[in-house]
Amino acid sequence: MSTRPLPLLGITAYSSTGKTTLLKKVIPLLRQRQIRVGLIKHTHHDMDVDKPGKDSYILRKAGAEQTLVASQQRWALMTETPDSQELDLSYLASRFDPDSLDLILVEGFKSEPINKIALYRRILNRPLSDLLDKYVIAVASDEKLETTLPQLSINQPEQVADFIVEWLQNQQYSHAG
Repeated sequence: MSTRPLPLLGITAYSSTGKTTLLKKVIPLLRQRQIRVGLIKHTHHDMDVDKPGKDSYILRKAGAEQTLVASQQRWALMTETPDSQELDLSYLASRFDPDSLDLILVEGFKSEPINKIALYRRILNRPLSDLLDKYVIAVASDEKLETTLPQLSINQPEQVADFIVEWLQNQQYSHAG
């Protein structure tokens, strides 16, 4: 039974940079390397994973504070948070099973104090500096940038996956007691 918190690695970028597109390619590469990946994705939309008309939806709308929908293939826990303040990333991460994962990738939550890879494309005509804070450990871009941070190619998911694997190994060594 693991008690150490799961390492969190943020993927931060401007909208339309391709965060999801890159993660869609990187996650299978990490799985090939035997890394079990969890994902927390922040959305600004009022999202609902349930479907109107389904029993679980009807019962949740009837007032259940938490609804767990389960099948043989997967389960999902929905928690109503109407009175919640700002989302708490560490609380959300604590909902994951640390014994079934090695890493949680975080899409969004760009102001959180966690290690991050910043994704950047010059075509968006936005300043790189606005993406950078002291937690950014690398930049994945479509061109060479003026930065002292390690640079990865946003168009080479293997390079990004390799960097994540190396980062994760360093996290494990630094927490080995």
